[in-house]
Amino acid sequence: MSTALSRISRRRALQGGAAGLVTLGLLLWWLLPLGEDPPSGTITFSTGTRAGVYQEYGELLREELAKDMPQLKVRLLTSDGSQENVQRVATGRADFTIAAADAVDTFKVGGKPVAGRLRGVARLYDDYVQLVVPPDSDIRSVADLKGKRVAIGLPDSGVRLIATRVLEAAGIDPVKDITPRSDGIDTGPARLGKELDAFFWSSGVPTDGLEKIAETSSFRFVPIDAGLVAKVHAQGDAAHFYRATNMPESAYPTVQNGSTVPTIAVSNLLITRKDMDPRLTEWLTRTVIKSRDGIGAHVHSAQLVDLRTAIYTDPLGLHEGARRYYRSVKP
Repeated sequence: MSTALSRISRRRALQGGAAGLVTLGLLLWWLLPLGEDPPSGTITFSTGTRAGVYQEYGELLREELAKDMPQLKVRLLTSDGSQENVQRVATGRADFTIAAADAVDTFKVGGKPVAGRLRGVARLYDDYVQLVVPPDSDIRSVADLKGKRVAIGLPDSGVRLIATRVLEAAGIDPVKDITPRSDGIDTGPARLGKELDAFFWSSGVPTDGLEKIAETSSFRFVPIDAGLVAKVHAQGDAAHFYRATNMPESAYPTVQNGSTVPTIAVSNLLITRKDMDPRLTEWLTRTVIKSRDGIGAHVHSAQLVDLRTAIYTDPLGLHEGARRYYRSVKP
């Protein structure tokens, strides 16, 4: 090889190496701020029932936060679900949580002064309403629930909120026309066909509690069609956060047999309070976004966390720390 060609090759190699270092530097900056000590201290994260997606997501997020902020202790609190989660953050009993947008809005319009303290961190993924019955049940529609023993979720859960609205849209009084039960995903599946004729569940899909029983026993989903969703919308208030959709056929393959299920979806939000430290919130937001694929390998719904849609935390404004992060990565 000539001396001139050798010099050109060396120059190109140096240029390529420099470009690689720049790319690596930008990647590291996006993942973790260089030269900045990670936040430390203790935060409380309110999750959900033990067999639900909120709890599983919280456990996995805690692991990811430990990698980025090793001096930050994350305390997890189980809960009834969205409604309790919102109350806990607003009143200072928890620092961060996940809650369905309808539950957040319902708390806001309730007129409680502490509601003004709530702020959004990220829009995460959608919950799907799942109305579950035994495979040989005569229940084919929501209207068929009249006179049945129906689990409508724990008292302070998002499930209770949305199940009540669905029943009322179908002309069913959730107190008088059914025998309401307060089972969640932790107890409902085991009681189905025994103490329960049906149960409502609202969550990202698939839910671990349903996946496990799908492996050993059978059940069926009752459709919630678009016409019924329109009646839910007519109720006003937080109902505009619901949308008609289809639960994908891949959610529970052994149960759905390649078919989608008409139902209702509502977005989940990661929320905090206005007084939460902006730097800590910025770091936490970064971890939530960058850990999507790692958490999504275990919680499939988390794969839908997306930087382009994460900023839409309606009905809450963004927390300043989350806003800083989104501005820092804006193209």
